[in-house]
Amino acid sequence: MSKPELEFHHPAGEWTAPEGAGPGVRERVLADDGSGLRTTALVRWEPGTDTSAQGVARHDFWEEVYLVAGSLHDLTLDRTFTRGSYACRPPGMPHGPWTSQEGVTMLVFTYPATDTDG
Repeated sequence: MSKPELEFHHPAGEWTAPEGAGPGVRERVLADDGSGLRTTALVRWEPGTDTSAQGVARHDFWEEVYLVAGSLHDLTLDRTFTRGSYACRPPGMPHGPWTSQEGVTMLVFTYPATDTDG
């Protein structure tokens, strides 16, 4: 399946809690392929969000993240990443846990480990 063809527009829809996300995390899906395997979303963390209780994250899919606004602090690396930072994570790559004192908005792309459609 492919994502839909979309020309420039202002995305509509509610900010919703992603499955398995902790408190303070919301997303607005911009495009998906209908199967949930390939998504483009804005993800927003409210100020004070802390993912420590969830521990280190690993996914069975590719994830690309670009920080649009705000910052994240990686508790494992003891580093803070700010607006303009980018991550490209292959399936299984450990990352986090995170905190965000000021809040953060991210542009997130996900796609399957064996994606041949691009």
